[in-house]
Amino acid sequence: MAKTLKIKGSKRYRGALSGFDKIKTVSVAEASEQLAQFPKVNFDETVEVYAHLAVDPRKSDQMVRGTVQLPNGSGKTVKVVVFTEDPAAALAAGADEAGLNDLIEKVLGGYTDFDVAISTTSAMKEVRKVARVLGPRGLMPNPKSGTVVDDVAAGIDSVKAGRVEFKMDKTANVAIVVGKRSFTPQQIAENTQAALEELVKARPKGFAGRFIKSIALSATMSPGVRIDTAPYNKQ
Repeated sequence: MAKTLKIKGSKRYRGALSGFDKIKTVSVAEASEQLAQFPKVNFDETVEVYAHLAVDPRKSDQMVRGTVQLPNGSGKTVKVVVFTEDPAAALAAGADEAGLNDLIEKVLGGYTDFDVAISTTSAMKEVRKVARVLGPRGLMPNPKSGTVVDDVAAGIDSVKAGRVEFKMDKTANVAIVVGKRSFTPQQIAENTQAALEELVKARPKGFAGRFIKSIALSATMSPGVRIDTAPYNKQ
């Protein structure tokens, strides 16, 4: 799923992209090097790897989701809230906000100004009350995404160190954050490789045939560099 190439802006910017082949597919390492050659803008763009999958998003048994621990971190400051019976311990472990009934009431009132919500296993019975608020936003704690934990400190450390969650959308596309433009090409390549390996592991059981139709690596303001899917479609 490559982005449509739209070259706008200064002549210098258009000139820098004039020789870019938007059809050619390359390795992860080559894509990372190509991305580094594109002109930069005046903010540190987020870099993502996009994949268009061959699964049927209408079938619940073909849902694709998972997490990846990026070896070089995501480059993003992550705001974490924890639903727990021991908020003091969670705050001491690095949570930005923690609580149980009070935090639940706050979320029911519309509070969603955070990036990740973690819950202890024992608190999940109460946390289900906020599913209708957090679920549609992709913020609901879930064992599959590693956000329902018994060890709160380890859960917080993992998220803040660069664990990224991914989930297929209704059009069978997946976008995974793999860093910032300020990262080196090697860091982007290592993160992208880790993300694609975890995506392959999330392949639905029993799914036969080609799993990934297309892959592209891009930054916020850049075109997508197409990546060869062959290494990720081996069964």
